[in-house]
Amino acid sequence: MNELREVEVVVVGAGQAGLSGAYHLRRAGFEPNRDFVVLDHSPAPGGAWQFRWPSLTYGKVHGMHALPGMELTDADPARPSAEVIGAYFARYERAFDLRVRRPVEVRAVREGDGGRLLVETSDGIWSARALINATGTWDHPFWPRYPGQETFGGRQLHTAQYAGPEEFAGRRVVVVGGGASGTQHLLELAAYAAATTWVTRRPPVFREGPFDAEAGRAAVALVAERVREGLPPRSVVSVTGLPLNDAIRRGLAEGVLRRRPMFDRITPDGVRWRDGSRVDADVILWATGFRAALGHLAPLRLRAPGGGIRVEGTRAVADPRIHLVGYGPSASTIGANRAGRAAVRDIRRLLAEDRPAAA
Repeated sequence: MNELREVEVVVVGAGQAGLSGAYHLRRAGFEPNRDFVVLDHSPAPGGAWQFRWPSLTYGKVHGMHALPGMELTDADPARPSAEVIGAYFARYERAFDLRVRRPVEVRAVREGDGGRLLVETSDGIWSARALINATGTWDHPFWPRYPGQETFGGRQLHTAQYAGPEEFAGRRVVVVGGGASGTQHLLELAAYAAATTWVTRRPPVFREGPFDAEAGRAAVALVAERVREGLPPRSVVSVTGLPLNDAIRRGLAEGVLRRRPMFDRITPDGVRWRDGSRVDADVILWATGFRAALGHLAPLRLRAPGGGIRVEGTRAVADPRIHLVGYGPSASTIGANRAGRAAVRDIRRLLAEDRPAAA
């Protein structure tokens, strides 16, 4: 399909950040399919949540915040989060008539004529005056590289491929990573695996007590500073630490969360440290996080020398037509909501300034 279709704004991604942006466009008077379009590569509503493992129930989800304009109520905490949030996002799209187009793969965003952007997709090309990028990180899992990795005779997988603990029954599993996913995997695997070993680059930091609004603002400010400097964003949890809940306390007391420093080499049958100590393993599970999925923006050359995209608020400093929501400080669910509103406010101003004055 080669027809060039024109809109004012293209929203890329229909997770929390993209739906928030679409909602605020709707509230500002933009009409779906006439003034803006939402393109989502996923097969169904739910953003990245639809791909989470079944044992991640809604009750285990940390910090899920409702979308703007519609609360998530009466959710069964024992139900898989993929089902709960997928159904909620679907209701939300219908309630606000957002008309998300899926599955549509956005392949590249390029400079067009007359100051417009060309958004090349699997469903043709869109011409827009502004773009809200809400592609998140799930499609860009980070795999570290270590000597000997290619020689390992067992299985290696990333959190993005994890389907639950049952398939690891009787296996010796090394879990790499000190974030929330790594600890969740270990707590689940303990009842199934023959043995688990936890390794992290830095000692994990467990947070005692409530995480109040002031602490949240301080954490987000640290992430935002990196983004303003054009450095790749770190996750919010990297500066907040891990909440010390009852499950984590049990894991610490029972030795499931006994952490070892990062190994130096992967061997055909396990991992080895510089001091000569080793652990035999059948599986290495890389709970090493994700990076922002921004490859489609490469033709616009937005990256700073530090490797990230410099952002003020949600606006790319190198190109005010591009707004990144769910990126850096707005990667949390509540941050994504606020970012959607801020992006639309700036885009309205941009479009008003670019529009020719009436004769």
